[in-house]
Amino acid sequence: MVFCLENEEPRRALRSAMVHFQASEVQQLLHNKFVVILGDSIQRAVYKDLVLLLQKDSLLTAAQLKAKGELSFEQDQLVAGGQLGELHNGTQYREVRQFCSGSGHHLVRFYFLTRVYSEYLEGVLEELTYGPAPDLVIINSCLWDLSRYGRYSMDSYRENLERVFVRMDQVLPDSCLLVWNMAMPLGERVTGGFLLPEMLHFLTQLQPLAGSLRQDVVEGNFYSATLAGDHCFDVLDLHFHFRHAVRHRHRDGIHWDQHAHRHLSHLLLTHVADAWGVELPKRDYPPGCGPGVNFVPGPLPPPVPGPVPHGQHRGPVVHRGMPRCVPNSPYHVPRMGGPCRQRPRHSDRLIHTYKLDRRPPAHSGTWPG
Repeated sequence: MVFCLENEEPRRALRSAMVHFQASEVQQLLHNKFVVILGDSIQRAVYKDLVLLLQKDSLLTAAQLKAKGELSFEQDQLVAGGQLGELHNGTQYREVRQFCSGSGHHLVRFYFLTRVYSEYLEGVLEELTYGPAPDLVIINSCLWDLSRYGRYSMDSYRENLERVFVRMDQVLPDSCLLVWNMAMPLGERVTGGFLLPEMLHFLTQLQPLAGSLRQDVVEGNFYSATLAGDHCFDVLDLHFHFRHAVRHRHRDGIHWDQHAHRHLSHLLLTHVADAWGVELPKRDYPPGCGPGVNFVPGPLPPPVPGPVPHGQHRGPVVHRGMPRCVPNSPYHVPRMGGPCRQRPRHSDRLIHTYKLDRRPPAHSGTWPG
């Protein structure tokens, strides 16, 4: 079910209308694709919901959303960190997860980041260089960067954003689609495991400081979206999409419930399908609840009866270009550089037949399969 905001005039649906994907459609969209997700606990929930949606049409449970570093989640495997190491809330926390479907046609990997660019990220990029080449990279890092690295964290964040986009441009293959997920809006009161105890005390006692972190996230979103656009990467403005979804945000002011994360998955998969030139299944929505418009995620809609047209590739597509941002988004992403390189996709490569013929990855011997 989709809930429209009150007092909002119905607007014309965008061309790339958001679709409520079913598991079978996600399986087809990501067939023979290697997806890499990098980021904090929000991005871990993005990974978990995608892994779940690749297998069945159900929502994450509250316990699954809250779990951290578990040995296995819905047939995936903890590869490094988490319960294999030490569970803590420090900036050196690591967690690497991987899901490989039984058919071998879907591969999804997650790396926990506490900073958008670091020596650890360089190690991740080295793995991606000498391991299977990703088809889709989904990344965000913001809250840790702005709250755990000192007084000049915003300056450091801007510098590290530039570094990470330069390195991604150097390392990722031309066929790879990178989507920068902008940070989601924070609540009035902010608590969370990533905060130092002394900072948590100030944020819970002094609302101006909590408001400052919220403003820092808005500022950080502006810089990250602008720099991603400069490097011709795609941007998904989650801050814009979830700005009215207050009832789906947890009491800690940071995390979100399973309905919000399923809505996020639909937005992300719709964006990816549009970038890959895949025809989307048609869905009927209530008047005024057009896709991409201001609406708040609710429970899952009932399945649409009858056969669903499967997506078909329309031919060679280019993944780099003007970022596909929501027209109404407050974050305008100007093009400041020259034209982006055209990166055609080679969709016939099978990820599960890739041979490591150069050098072993950093987690040699630990990857499943």
